[in-house]
Amino acid sequence: MPETTTQTHRVSDELQLAWAGATDRGRRRENNQDSYLARYPLFVVADGMGGHAGGEIASQCTITRLDEMVTEGEVSDAAIQAALHLAVDDIHQHPDTTDEGTGTTLTGAYLDTAEDGTRRWVVLNIGDSRVYLARDERLVQVTTDHSVVQELIASGKISPEEADGHPYSNVITRAVGASELVAPDYVIVEPRDGDRLVVCSDGLTKELTDYGILHFLRENPDPGAAVDAMVDAALENGGRDNVTVIVVQVILPESSSTDADSEE
Repeated sequence: MPETTTQTHRVSDELQLAWAGATDRGRRRENNQDSYLARYPLFVVADGMGGHAGGEIASQCTITRLDEMVTEGEVSDAAIQAALHLAVDDIHQHPDTTDEGTGTTLTGAYLDTAEDGTRRWVVLNIGDSRVYLARDERLVQVTTDHSVVQELIASGKISPEEADGHPYSNVITRAVGASELVAPDYVIVEPRDGDRLVVCSDGLTKELTDYGILHFLRENPDPGAAVDAMVDAALENGGRDNVTVIVVQVILPESSSTDADSEE
C-alpha cells in the first residue's frame, strides 16, 4: 500500500486540523465493502454488508450522498439525515442489491459551530464501526456499538472479553439501508489541542486492541503514518476483514505552524 498523505486545513486562527485515511481489502475478502470520506468538515467510514456486491454498493451509495452534501456546503444533523434517506433509495433501487440484508454501518464526526460560536465535534454512529478519542495518553471509545453483543454486554449476560469470540459478534442491530432508516446516535466532543479521533471499521478492531491502537498513535505523530501503521498491523494480525481507518488531529495555535498549508 502506498504511503498515505496527510492533509491539513486551517479552520480559523484558533484551530487547525490534520487528517489522513486509507482502506484495504484485507487478506481474506474477495472485495472491499468499506468506503470512507475524509473531507473537511466530515470524516466518516461505512462498512457494507450484503451478498455479492451488495455491501460495497451500500457503502459507496452512502458515502457518495454524504460527499454531495459536503459539496453543497451544509453539514448538519438534518442534512446528514436527508443524505441518508437519498442513500437508502439509491441502495434499494440499485439492480445488484436484491438481498434484503444489504446495508452499511456509518460512523464518524463532523466539525460544527455551536450557537455561541465555539467549535465542537459531532460524533455520529449507526452500526458497529467506531470512533475513538485519543487524549492525554488515553484512548476512549466515543461511540456505542449497535450490535447484539453490545446489548448482551450492557445487560450483563457476557463480559467484554467474551464478546470477540461470541457467535453473534458480527450481528448488528442498526444499519443504513437494511431496514427503515433510523437516525444516528450523536455525541458532542469539545476539541482540545493534540486530540486525535480514530474513525474505523471493525476490520481494525477485530485485529487490534484499544492498547494497540493507542500504541500506534503514540509511535506515529503524523496522521498518515499512524493510519499506515494501523492498517499494516491489522493485515499482519490476520486481515480477516476489510480495514478502513481515518485519523484526525486537532492543532491549536500554540502548537500550529504559521506557514502550514491549507487544503479544502
